[in-house]
Amino acid sequence: MSPVRNVARRRRWVLATAAAVSAGTLLSACGGSGSGSSAGGSKDEINYALPANFTPNWILPIGTAAHLNTNNSSITSTLWEPLVSYDGSTGKVEWNKDASVATDAKFAADNKSVTITLGDRHWSDGKPITSRDVEFWFNLIKANKDQWAGYSPGKNPDNWTSLKVVDEHTFTIAFDKAYNAQWMLANQLNNIKPLPQHVWDKTSDAEAVADADRTPEGAKKVWTYLNTEAKSIADYEKNPLWKTVSGPYALKSFSTSGKVSLTANKKYDGGDKADITTVNLLPFTTSDAEKNAVRAGQVDYGYIDVTDLDQKDSFTGQGYTVKPWSGWAITYMPLNFNNPTMGPVFKQLYARQAIQHSINQPELAKVIFNGTAVEGYGPIPQGQESDFLSQEQKDNPYPFSNDKARELLTSHGWTEKGGVMVCTAPGTGAAQCGEGVKEGTEFKMQVLSQSGSSVTDNMMSAIQSSLAKSGIGFSIKTAPVNSVLSQTPTCTTDQAVCKWQLSYFGTAGSWYFPAYPTGDSLFQSDGGSNFGSYANPEVDKLIEATNTSNDPKAMQDYSAALAKDLPVIWLPEPVYQVSVLKSGLETFAQDSLANFHPAQWKWSK
Repeated sequence: MSPVRNVARRRRWVLATAAAVSAGTLLSACGGSGSGSSAGGSKDEINYALPANFTPNWILPIGTAAHLNTNNSSITSTLWEPLVSYDGSTGKVEWNKDASVATDAKFAADNKSVTITLGDRHWSDGKPITSRDVEFWFNLIKANKDQWAGYSPGKNPDNWTSLKVVDEHTFTIAFDKAYNAQWMLANQLNNIKPLPQHVWDKTSDAEAVADADRTPEGAKKVWTYLNTEAKSIADYEKNPLWKTVSGPYALKSFSTSGKVSLTANKKYDGGDKADITTVNLLPFTTSDAEKNAVRAGQVDYGYIDVTDLDQKDSFTGQGYTVKPWSGWAITYMPLNFNNPTMGPVFKQLYARQAIQHSINQPELAKVIFNGTAVEGYGPIPQGQESDFLSQEQKDNPYPFSNDKARELLTSHGWTEKGGVMVCTAPGTGAAQCGEGVKEGTEFKMQVLSQSGSSVTDNMMSAIQSSLAKSGIGFSIKTAPVNSVLSQTPTCTTDQAVCKWQLSYFGTAGSWYFPAYPTGDSLFQSDGGSNFGSYANPEVDKLIEATNTSNDPKAMQDYSAALAKDLPVIWLPEPVYQVSVLKSGLETFAQDSLANFHPAQWKWSK
């Protein structure tokens, strides 16, 4: 799987391929605002602003590489409830059973299998949701895993050796070895979406529903048929395939411009029943267009930039509550350990320590992000309390100090010349620059960073100034996010594309974890999103332990090791967004996994 595809799966900034229409066109039908009701004046409706340029473009609840927009996932989960909804919608990252089809998951004593029980639930057409609907999903994924965006070699379905149906509401999944039960539940079983086999198990419109999925060849044909149907956005509203749902909402309309309207599923019998009848999801081309719509009172649940917090009173004066939305995420700059020039320098721990000591995270969080960002010093999110976080990461092993950074460099064979440190003592001794670092090497780095964001520009400039005081050069080159991704892939020293040294995906480019924040994709030697080619055999063992051991200390050991070893340059974690909520929209938790949950939105009575 390509690095771009892998990173897209978890990062919130994946762009949709369809274009949004202008806010003026979008909201022309919206009326004025009113307390305790939507922008249109109704308590049965709500207008939700989607992030700029994140246009929904997929309805099939199985993601593919071209349809990784996180809004697609939120929408499909609202229509087709997951087997296990493991999210932060309750205010804590945990299994939300009210929004899940499963009611229980019992792991075997040896942790090599799990038996899952389904609730007494029904599809919107009245048919029961059964183990066969789970088996249908499993067969499709197993036969078409290379086309599924959720696939990583060695993970599900590879690590599931069988799915055996016990009865209509019970089934058992066997694993290839023992696994950490929390990781399996939160990061693997949470991917399962029971699908309406009695409606979807066919290979063409003309064919009657059968058991085509029970052979690999048949499952491939069913996959092709469903994906072909899902490509026709203009037909979503009338296509009978998408009318059989299990979630609290059903589809009302889905325009090619990205505006989506959902209507409450009257036949829903789960625990997350919708309170508002109609949910309008509104796309925007820019954040300024969205902000203008907020100021005009045409959005009930929207967002503003962190730089707008200085004008907070102007929004609260219009009847909005300003509520930052924190994320279960980390932010960092990858270092290219295979860069021909700076790679040997980056491989020296003291050099990475000098860089990290030069990053003034408290100041960046306060000044650049208006106090909304959270300092982050390792691989575990620090915006929320968790048992995963080690004391070593909490304590920040490399606090800001230009003096300490300079001391580290000068004590390892570097001498400042013209304001930049230069290696004057090559070699592998205690007071020398280290293996592979040539005499005369200047400590100068270049970052390829996201363009078009004043917040990102300001942060890069602040980091540049701070690094200069340590004798470290830092030049800044900018490009659109997609270009940053394509120009900074995992590479080997002899490849032309390996000229990049550091990359930064922007203030909207944090890595959003599933509920269990394992680092196998990011920091394992062969991780699909290990862009900088960081490699440490001891860390590989620690990461493997987080996935297989039930000892909570395994994750803390991993946290401590990566906080100290610096596989990347750790940076403050911005909030997902600064939300603005119309007066009368009752308080609810904003999911730290960056999904939205319309069934939890309510207008005060």
